[in-house]
Amino acid sequence: MFTGIVRELGVLTGTEKTGGGRTLLVRAPATAAGTSPGDSISINGCCLTATVIDNGVIAFDAVPETVARSTLGDLEHDDTVNVEPAIRVGEALGGHYVQGHVDAVGRIQSVEAEGEGLRVFVEAPEAVLRYCVEKGSITVDGVSLTIAELAADAFAVALVPHTLAATTLAELEPGGRVNLEVDVLAKYVERLISRS
Repeated sequence: MFTGIVRELGVLTGTEKTGGGRTLLVRAPATAAGTSPGDSISINGCCLTATVIDNGVIAFDAVPETVARSTLGDLEHDDTVNVEPAIRVGEALGGHYVQGHVDAVGRIQSVEAEGEGLRVFVEAPEAVLRYCVEKGSITVDGVSLTIAELAADAFAVALVPHTLAATTLAELEPGGRVNLEVDVLAKYVERLISRS
């Protein structure tokens, strides 16, 4: 379980295709210092299991299912990624409940300056938009965000300067792909209502 509050910006130092999956090597010294093999770490919103930790670099194996349903297959050497270790009992829940299970890949429609921040419209499939409400939560590349506006085929988020400085979202450009995860509580509510 994660909260969507990025703890560190990691750098992809190596990647190798393994069947339909990939092995990823991420330099994230602060996270690596508190990580053991078997720990769950969110990389750009994907829950991955640490396999090897060596000198500030964490190795992960992304299976074909994960690569097919996310943007992890797009990553290249030296790319920056959002890193969040799993929440531990007693830690503050600063964002919202995030599983690290990508629901869909969205596409950036537009990025516009808004005060000192940015307003970003993300095109998303109906399977994601059905769970979106204004002022509700959504995860974009592992970052917990508040939905600022809804359109027929997209949602908008307003990115404040701190988010731009602490995550990869400052690098978003029209046409870019991002991992999306809807608020799991909305899914549970829908399921409970449909069964009554």
